[in-house]
Amino acid sequence: MQNLVITALFALLVSGALSYLLTPLVIKFAKKINIVDDPKKNKHPKVIHTYPTPRGGGLAVYTGIVVTALIFLPIDKHLIAILIGASLITAIGIFDDLKNLNPYLRLCLQVLAALIPIASGIGISFLTNPIGGIVDLSHPRIFFEIFGTTKSILLLSDLFAIFWIVFLMNLLNMGAKGVDGQLSAVAVVASLVIAILSLKYSADITQWPVIILALVTAGSFLGFLPWSIFPQKIMPSYSGSTLAGYMLAILSILSTTKVGTLTVALGIPLVDTGYVVIRRILSGKSPVWGDRNHLHHRLLDAGLSKKQVAHFYWLGTALLGALALNLNAEYKLYTIIGIIVFVGGLILWLTQRSKLSK
Repeated sequence: MQNLVITALFALLVSGALSYLLTPLVIKFAKKINIVDDPKKNKHPKVIHTYPTPRGGGLAVYTGIVVTALIFLPIDKHLIAILIGASLITAIGIFDDLKNLNPYLRLCLQVLAALIPIASGIGISFLTNPIGGIVDLSHPRIFFEIFGTTKSILLLSDLFAIFWIVFLMNLLNMGAKGVDGQLSAVAVVASLVIAILSLKYSADITQWPVIILALVTAGSFLGFLPWSIFPQKIMPSYSGSTLAGYMLAILSILSTTKVGTLTVALGIPLVDTGYVVIRRILSGKSPVWGDRNHLHHRLLDAGLSKKQVAHFYWLGTALLGALALNLNAEYKLYTIIGIIVFVGGLILWLTQRSKLSK
């Protein structure tokens, strides 16, 4: 147990150092290939930075995760599939920075990336029912033969896993990267929550790689954080946010399928994104096209600084993550309902306040 903790912490330090040291190189690379977001040219209403800022920060985080994982984790089919999926996500992000891909095309590519770890056997075979019992997702199964070997697809399990991975990628992209440093710290806290959760089950040695991979993820985003806090030198961009969602989704599946724990920890951006998507649909707009209606935009409009908004998300994620570690499934459901009421009430109050001040 002591050796596990030492190894995991060392992996965190290595991934953090790699990400920190590589980010200046990524900044130079971003400027060289001209993936710099200039607010004078990009007039999108969601843009809040005031000076040209390089994009593509996810590349540094990705490199920190991949290199450290290959050093500290056993190389098996699951790890290879996870890293291939992460590679595809990062490549999509960099290409999006260059070409501004259509959101629906990005969504299709996200599904493709999610299929890679699922094809290796990573999936959600059960869920804890908050009102009691277990929801079995291991049936129905579809059997087929390939190269003389019988394989099976767990239909509900794999479909839910695809949904969960793609959902978290979009959640982090839409609701957790609005201001300087917001995404990086949220990803660090959420990864640490999963590491602590898996540590509770460390008597099961299958959780050891999960603990290490969670701390590798936390370390890489932590190393990137000094470059992304206000005033940010580089943005995590689409590659960074979707990579965060992808890794957190995979980790939550591997950590004894604790989907509910991560849902509570990410409750603020989750509920905010839900409200925004519903509002867009009711307004006859596309749910995937960005606007200036997220909670972080409303907090900025109310007079909070970028630092204060980022700290609100950091503290909120830390408090909810700590709470989630000590709740059973039923109380997690009650907590999520409470978050829905709180965030919804806050959004309504900020909206009304904005209208009255005009």
